[in-house]
Amino acid sequence: MSQVFLATRNPKKLQEMERLLREHVPGVEVLGLDDVAAYAEPVEDQPTFEGNALLKARKGFEVTGLPSLADDSGLCVDALNGMPGVLSARWSGPPKDDARNNTLLLAQLEDVPDERRGAHFACAVVLCHAGGVQTVTGRMDGRIIRETRGDGGFGYDVLFVADEHAAEGLTSAELPPGEKDRISHRGRALREIAPTVAAVLGAGGAA
Repeated sequence: MSQVFLATRNPKKLQEMERLLREHVPGVEVLGLDDVAAYAEPVEDQPTFEGNALLKARKGFEVTGLPSLADDSGLCVDALNGMPGVLSARWSGPPKDDARNNTLLLAQLEDVPDERRGAHFACAVVLCHAGGVQTVTGRMDGRIIRETRGDGGFGYDVLFVADEHAAEGLTSAELPPGEKDRISHRGRALREIAPTVAAVLGAGGAA
């Protein structure tokens, strides 16, 4: 079985990555941080999604020797000058907590009218392997609603309505997994890098 390492403990991210990669690499197994020997994870102190993803992918490859993927993504809100951005996961302070982050975001946008609640999700995915490093990015545009809806996805999905679903007002957390994969920032980035992952695995990790 072909194995790829993804530098995360988030089971939903691991499932999402495996689901998308299997379109290109049937039988691929995506290992997460809990599937390998523990190591000191790098501090995500870079000012860009690309920089943080690169830190994580390089460390993963160094430790596991497997082709290693890492992503960094976040929500960029127009009315907050692009924040929370790279701080999305820890917007409300430690420890990381999706519900608390969403509550804070709603409070910060409470007086912002609907027509100014535009936002986008951004994602950078980095693949690090014996042959080098590849970076791709993805984006999903939409808006922030005024209450949480849905029980799928994670993070800010319960507050975000993508442009593709503006008519029916479905949040990312209300979409079937396949539809979310199709339009999401991470789905777009993963589809772009998946053929490269497949080529790397076909060359024994050294493409």
